[in-house]
Amino acid sequence: MGALLGCSSDEPSSVAIAATGEGGAQGDSAAATPKYVFLFIGDGMSYPQIQATAYFNGTQQGGEEPTIGRVSFMDFPVIGSQYTYDSTSFCPDSASTATSIASGRKTASGVINVSPDASEHFETIAEKLKRQLGYKVGVLTSVNLNHATPAAFYAHQQSRKNYYEIGQELIASGFDYFAGGGLLNPTGASDNRIDLYEAARDAGYVVARTYDEAAHVTAGSKALLVAEKLADEDALSYAMDASADEWSLRDYVAKGIEVLGDGDAGFFMMCEGGKIDWACHANDCAAAIHDVMALEDCVAEAVAFCEDHPDETLIVVTGDHETGGLTIGYAETNYDTFLANIARQNISYAKFNSDYVAGYIDAGATYEQAMEDVAQLFGLERPASALSSGADAQAAEAEPGSLMLTAYEDEQLREAYERTVAVGVGDQEDMTQEEYVHYGTYEPFTVTLTHLLNHKSGVDFSTYAHSGLTVPVFAMGAGAEVFDGFYDNTEVYAKLAALTGVA
Repeated sequence: MGALLGCSSDEPSSVAIAATGEGGAQGDSAAATPKYVFLFIGDGMSYPQIQATAYFNGTQQGGEEPTIGRVSFMDFPVIGSQYTYDSTSFCPDSASTATSIASGRKTASGVINVSPDASEHFETIAEKLKRQLGYKVGVLTSVNLNHATPAAFYAHQQSRKNYYEIGQELIASGFDYFAGGGLLNPTGASDNRIDLYEAARDAGYVVARTYDEAAHVTAGSKALLVAEKLADEDALSYAMDASADEWSLRDYVAKGIEVLGDGDAGFFMMCEGGKIDWACHANDCAAAIHDVMALEDCVAEAVAFCEDHPDETLIVVTGDHETGGLTIGYAETNYDTFLANIARQNISYAKFNSDYVAGYIDAGATYEQAMEDVAQLFGLERPASALSSGADAQAAEAEPGSLMLTAYEDEQLREAYERTVAVGVGDQEDMTQEEYVHYGTYEPFTVTLTHLLNHKSGVDFSTYAHSGLTVPVFAMGAGAEVFDGFYDNTEVYAKLAALTGVA
């Protein structure tokens, strides 16, 4: 996009860098090395997730004409695109794509910073900045700290599921600040190994597991912060579910800036919005939109820091891959969208499962009883034809943008509810093809609810897994213009390496 404008300056930067090849970079730079580097990764976030959020924001401004809202990092002065494929698939996973971003190397899906046969280990940009330049390093996520994306900046494993071993590498990394969800398998698969939290304390980390403890972590400490209130899979709550007393991912970014400091060393911070991916796997468009907004809030903390350090700060926002095959447009709404309907959902699929569906099953609640909650939580109402008859009822069902279910949709939802009560969540291998297409491996009643609300809003998902879409790269600050263009995801590493001077 041409010349870069700094965080608060109208002077263009004079960086001119050519980054080439997997894992390497070469070229000349007339710009100073960025002293502070922020890398934000929206897991599963690509153009559709960002567009849906922007369009949804537009609907909240009122008016009858389509209005495009904004996601603030869309206004960054430099925008590029990256391919996401890995060595085994055009529809890759977070382990391999985050490896490419972190180390500049391709590997197989499910593998973290090693070659597919584990014969070669890859050193990451975070490790190099720590070892070669003495940068302080922070790794943050809204999901588990030993999950694939955060692990890709400090771990080297042939399987992303080696959670205990990944946790050991987290501690051994010597990185300065970790914050997010709880560690998976903290005592190993058989629960008989040294607790990772105790091992972290023994290694000199301040381990804070309450908000009060986190608030008292001081600058210069080596810290491991885990959210006091954990939701599904020991991750942070979905943004739309979080209560006022919970720390958001933005709070952990602000604390990370305080802990890493703005002293002589400089720092590198990677922050993952991991629950965008989880929401899209479950085809929950509303939850995904709210977590894109939560990532936007995190970026705002970095922008505020950049305004105080305009010539020394680089901010990059990207995704690792796209999840769900999200599209804006659905067959039954033709060319119309009704994204304002998304606002009627005020609970994520995960919290609805835990707080409501589990209770329906225990209490033996009827479909009609469950639908009373659905009307309040999702805005979907049973068809008028189920309660009365006549032309007026049929007309209400057919009204564009209506959240009243048709008789066909009501029957779909009833069948899903009955399957939830009778069977619950199933494994893909135990399902018929039809069942998997309808429900994936999610609670049938809940995922059918989100599907129906999506469709009535004019959006749809094509998969419960990842897609092969390219993802955008937004950049601002020192050296940001090198992120312009269309390139492979390994080039994100290469460009960071060239800017900072590591090899």
